[in-house]
Amino acid sequence: MWRALTGRTALPEPLRSAARRLVSQSRCLSAASASATPSVSAAASDGKEAWRASNAERTFGGLQDQDRIFTNLYGEHDPLLQGALRRGDWYRTKDLIGKGRDWIINELKASGLRGRGGAGFPTGLKYSFMPKQSADGRPNYLVVNCDESEPGTAKDREIMRHDPHKLVEGMLLVGVAMGARAAYAYVRGEYVHERHQLERAVQEAYANGLLGRNACGSGYNFDVYVHYGAGAYICGEETALLESLEGKQGKPRLKPPFPANIGLYGCPSTVTNTETVSVVPTILRRGPDWFASLGRKNNSGTKLFIVSGHVNSPCVVEEEMSIPLRALIERHAGGVRGGWDNLLAVIPGGSSVPLIPKWICDDVMMDFDALRDVTSGLGTAAVIVMDKSTDVVAAIRRLSYFYKHESCGQCTPCREGTGWLWRIMQRMERGEARMAEIDMLWETSKHIEGHCICALADAAAWPVQGLIRHFRPEMERRIREYQAQAATAVNGEKTATA
Repeated sequence: MWRALTGRTALPEPLRSAARRLVSQSRCLSAASASATPSVSAAASDGKEAWRASNAERTFGGLQDQDRIFTNLYGEHDPLLQGALRRGDWYRTKDLIGKGRDWIINELKASGLRGRGGAGFPTGLKYSFMPKQSADGRPNYLVVNCDESEPGTAKDREIMRHDPHKLVEGMLLVGVAMGARAAYAYVRGEYVHERHQLERAVQEAYANGLLGRNACGSGYNFDVYVHYGAGAYICGEETALLESLEGKQGKPRLKPPFPANIGLYGCPSTVTNTETVSVVPTILRRGPDWFASLGRKNNSGTKLFIVSGHVNSPCVVEEEMSIPLRALIERHAGGVRGGWDNLLAVIPGGSSVPLIPKWICDDVMMDFDALRDVTSGLGTAAVIVMDKSTDVVAAIRRLSYFYKHESCGQCTPCREGTGWLWRIMQRMERGEARMAEIDMLWETSKHIEGHCICALADAAAWPVQGLIRHFRPEMERRIREYQAQAATAVNGEKTATA
């Protein structure tokens, strides 16, 4: 490569220097990728071992029944209004509304609740961005993102199926906190039964005076509308969702302006996650200290975890934040198929976050900060387990195709780059590549990540980066085997010809 770039004596010195830097960066990239596992260990030796469950101040997990928020998660009881009332929903909601929007915001801030949709932004702070007074008469809107399209994720559908009144009551209280007069629930198009359940819950709330004019007898007017999409993954992005709600093509908007200033129909709006909204009533009733007592600092509360893949009992379960990943899988999902030692890797937060290998899974905690420290993310807490029978390169190739297919095509790095990733991953799966193309694949992902309007490009890049970071030797093995087979075939042809 160096001779190809600098072999000509006529090459100007500035270009020769640039070529040297390019080669140096390529070598550094190869070294960093090849030694990704030791890099995390090095961080641990410097005292940054907060991600390890074995170093936590206490053992997390084992949530008690009295601390569960979603008490009908498995549909064992009546999901509609009478059952919800028996479980404590809509209890003295009028009094909570009467405390005012500032009290609700402050309680959510004190609880440490962070968004459950993936980003983990502090909820109380996000809700406080909505303007308190409108200088031009525009109303505020609450928009709830029920467009659960992330592969591996299945938590919001359980709320809409079995506990829809938690969501409806949460929309009312969050709407009060924002000074909103209406909420829109944007439901994934494929969630037909879930949409019907939510619509029934809304109708019951109207019929019993819990929504509409003078909601819950509080003097506050609040309406809820249920809207369903057409199955586009991109409409899970908040501004694309707003575009779809307005009847336009679902494509993300440039920011700024942010939705809190100019959102739905040009009015101040906040888009928030289904689970985030649904836990608000319980936090306000039981108090922020109770919620903050669960999980690690800055990772408070309970969380709905989805465990799927190569486990004995796939499930959706409510557990304490910061529960060790191994405990989550073995306690609630029946363990890895074939035993823990048969584990290859886990995608801990839905398809868009980088995978982590077994040695990290042994001791990592399931919360925002711990998974960030191991270069992954909690995301939607959708745990996808892969045992040693998995073709990990083929798995990531399949995810690359998904993001290529779901790209809206608005941004060039995403529109073109996701296709590049998929096509290179197709060849990597067969080993039909050169060693240098592994670095090129990494560099391509970096040119996609962070260079587009929304995070779909990042979601496409991160699984590929995780594969290179932790399974580069497997990619190199395939390339060597393919090259050896190709050389054998060529030699065989020469011998036959001779």
